[in-house]
Amino acid sequence: MDDQTAPGCRKLRPGGTYAGKQGFDYFEGIARETVGAQGICMHLLTIPPGGRAKAHKHATHETAIYVLEGAALMYWGDRLEHRMETVAGDLVYIPADCPHLPVNPSDAPVHAVIARTDPHEQESVVLLPELEGMVSV
Repeated sequence: MDDQTAPGCRKLRPGGTYAGKQGFDYFEGIARETVGAQGICMHLLTIPPGGRAKAHKHATHETAIYVLEGAALMYWGDRLEHRMETVAGDLVYIPADCPHLPVNPSDAPVHAVIARTDPHEQESVVLLPELEGMVSV
């Protein structure tokens, strides 16, 4: 039996992208939809220069981010009142149900690995349009 068709471990190489509700395009990664994951989702994100997500949270799911390259800002909190600067090499933790909004104010792309405890790529994303005007960069 071929290793890729046998039940168990799976390997994939990010190729295609999908448009996330948050306003960014994500590289397809580990998820229930791609490999049958039961409790985790992991994918790659590139935030283009000047890129900004929509204010959102991940209902009942935690997020971990590793910034591979570039520098970004993340606004977070009930009213996006907190500001976090991130650079390559930083690990970021976002608790479940925490509103946040990442921004790339630079003229270079930001590359990151994102993992969540939601095995679906987009199921737990909740947009928060009422917070959109809270951040101006």
